[in-house]
Amino acid sequence: MRTEITAGQTSDYLGFDLVMVDNLPTPSVLLADRGYDADSIRETMDKRDVLPVIPMRKSRKKRVGVDRSLYRLRNLVERCFNKLKNARRVATRYDKTAESFLGFIDITSIRLWVRHLST
Repeated sequence: MRTEITAGQTSDYLGFDLVMVDNLPTPSVLLADRGYDADSIRETMDKRDVLPVIPMRKSRKKRVGVDRSLYRLRNLVERCFNKLKNARRVATRYDKTAESFLGFIDITSIRLWVRHLST
């Protein structure tokens, strides 16, 4: 797992390169929302033999299909973000520095992972 922090007003696809560097295991599918619908992301995923499951933006000229049965799995990602935000310190971002905030996100993620393993 990799976590990175971008500025709050930054678009989603600008943080894509931070998270999807080549030193991670290659995924077989990329589940993402419309914020990641960019030709550069689709080309990068095609080069890595990864199936991009990204709904197209309404302003997209070139129409692209999406596998709806795979896209439904994205709710697992949204549920994970919801569980992370249950930690008050993550939801309100009390930490002053990006390093301490990212560290607490990692600690909360580990706590959720351990809880998942114990069930």
